[in-house]
Amino acid sequence: MKLLRTHTLIAVFFLLSASVHAQYYIRGEVKDEKNNGLQNVKIILHSTGLPYSSGVGGSFGILNSKVNDSLTFMLDGYEKLSMPVNANKYVSAVLKMQPYTASLQEHHLISMSGNIVSEQRQRLAAGDETYNALVENSFIETEKYPNTSLVVNVDRASYSNIRRFINLNSEIPPDGVRIEEMLNYFNFNYIEPPKDSMFYVESSLTSCPWNPGNQLFYLQFNTKKLNMDEIPPSNLVFLIDVSGSMDMPNRLPLLKSSFRKLVENLRATDTVSIVVYGSVVGVMLQPTSGENKKKIYEAIEELSPGGTTPGEAGILQAYKLAQRQFIKGGNNRVILATDGDFNVGQNSEKQLEELITRMQQTGIYLTCLGVGMGNYKDSKIEVLAHKGNGNFAYLDNEQEGEKVLVKELTQTLFTAADDVYMNVSFNPDLVRSYRLIGFDNKKDALADTSSVLEGGELGSGHSVIAIFELVPTAENLTAMQSGIMDKSIATTSIHYKLPGKKENKYAAFRSPYNYLELNEARPFIRFAASVTLFGALLRRSDYVKKSGWPDLVTLAQDAIDPADPLQKEFLDLVLKAQKLYAPVKKKIF
Repeated sequence: MKLLRTHTLIAVFFLLSASVHAQYYIRGEVKDEKNNGLQNVKIILHSTGLPYSSGVGGSFGILNSKVNDSLTFMLDGYEKLSMPVNANKYVSAVLKMQPYTASLQEHHLISMSGNIVSEQRQRLAAGDETYNALVENSFIETEKYPNTSLVVNVDRASYSNIRRFINLNSEIPPDGVRIEEMLNYFNFNYIEPPKDSMFYVESSLTSCPWNPGNQLFYLQFNTKKLNMDEIPPSNLVFLIDVSGSMDMPNRLPLLKSSFRKLVENLRATDTVSIVVYGSVVGVMLQPTSGENKKKIYEAIEELSPGGTTPGEAGILQAYKLAQRQFIKGGNNRVILATDGDFNVGQNSEKQLEELITRMQQTGIYLTCLGVGMGNYKDSKIEVLAHKGNGNFAYLDNEQEGEKVLVKELTQTLFTAADDVYMNVSFNPDLVRSYRLIGFDNKKDALADTSSVLEGGELGSGHSVIAIFELVPTAENLTAMQSGIMDKSIATTSIHYKLPGKKENKYAAFRSPYNYLELNEARPFIRFAASVTLFGALLRRSDYVKKSGWPDLVTLAQDAIDPADPLQKEFLDLVLKAQKLYAPVKKKIF
C-alpha cells in the first residue's frame, strides 16, 4: 500500500513537470497611436477565456500552455483589438482611439497663425470667480505667415459681465475681457445675404486711433435669416441649477423670469422639459407642448434653491431626456442655466470638457446662461458652451434675459451654420504685419503643440465683425495718399457645415483696398473701433499704450447713435470705467 502511494506521487510529479515544461510566456506591450503606454487594458486569452491586464507603461506577461494563441485588448474609449500571438515573438499591440476619445485629448484654439507661441500667464480671479487665462495675439509678419484662421460664434457673455463689474464699481479681471464677444454683443449693421448664399461679407480699412501710422481692417459677415414659417420644431430641455448658491435675486429669480419670457414665444410644435439639480437631481417637467404654457409656467414657478451643485449628474440627466425626445431634423437643445459653481461629481474644467464632448456626439446643442457674482465660474461655463457645440451668454439683469431669449431668440437658439471658421490671407504687398484683435487663445491650448482649430456655431440672422490691426507697407502708404490701388488687401474664405450635415461647405470673398480716415468711415465702423479700444484698455493691453481713456471717450461720443439704447448705455459704461480706471487726481493746495 505504501509502495502504491509512492508510485502515485512519482507519477503526479512527472505529470506536473511535463506541464511546467509545456508552459510558454507571452510577453508584450499595449500602446496608443502616439506611442504612449496604456495601463489597465483588459486582455483576454482566447484559449482559456481568462482576463489579464496591462501594467505600468502598457507591458504585460501571460503564462500559457500553447505557443500559438490569440489575444483581445479592450479599454474604454478605444477600439477593441483582436490579434494572433506567438510566444516566441514580442507582442506589440496598438489601440486606436474612438473618435470622441480623440477629441477629448485635443486642445482647441479660437484662432491660429503660423508663428503661434505660448506665454506663461496665471489664471486671474475676482473674489472666488474664475476665468480662463488668455494670451493676447501679437503681430505676425505677413511675408512669412500670410494666412490666419479664427473661429466665429455668437457668444456675447463677456460684455454683459463687464457691465456687471462696472456697475458695481469694480475693476474687471483682464481675462474676463474677450473683445470678440464685446463686438458680438451689438450685431452690427446687419445686411441680409443674397438669396442663394449663407453669408454676406464686406470689409473696411481705416486709420488706427491708438497707433498712428497703423491701419484697422474690419471683416463683417452676416448669416442668413431662417424663414420663421419654416423653422423646425424645437426639443428644448431647460437644465436649471437650483443649488443653495442660486438663492439670490440675481440668480434663480432672474432665470425664472427669463425662462418665462422664452416660453411666451414657443409654438405648439415645440416641446419643453425641465431638469433641475441641487438637493435633488430630477425631471421637474416631462416633455410638454409649447401650447400648454400654463403648465410650463407653473413648473418654473415651483423651482426653489437648496443643496449642493451636482452639475455632472444634471447634465447627464438633461441629455438623456433630450435624446429620448430627439426630433430628427429639429432643433434639439439643452439650455443650461447656472453660476457654474459645480461642487459635486466632475467639476474641473478638464473633467467637464470631457463630459460635454461625449454628450456632443448625440447631435444635441448646448446653450449656456451664466448668472451671479462672487462665485461665478466663467471658465467652466465657457468650456461647456464651446465643447457642447453651442453658445454662451451672461445674464446680469432682466433686460439682458429678454434680449438673449426673446429679441435675439433665433440667433441664440436656432443654428444657421455649424463648425464655422474663417481663413484670412493678407497680401504681403500691402500688409507688412498684422494682429488679430480678440479671439485670444487659452494658455493651455497654446502650450499644447497638437492643438487644433474647432469651428463655432452661428445663429440665424447674426452679424459678426473681426478686426485686425495692420502695419502697412510703403506701397500701401503711397495708395493712402493717391487713393489709387487695384490690388486686394486680403482674401477671406468661410468654412462651415449646415446643421445636421457632414458635408463641408466653403465660400470665398476678396477685400478691396478701400482706405478711409476713421473719422470719415461709417458710424458703425467708428463705434466698432471704440468698443475695441474699450476692451483693450480694460485688459491693459500693451498695444494701446499711446491712447488713454480721454481718447476713448472722444471716439465713443463721436461714434454712438444716441437713439440706440445699447450704444447710449455703452457710452455710460465708458464714462463710469474712466472714473474707475483713471480717476482724476485732486489738486493739493
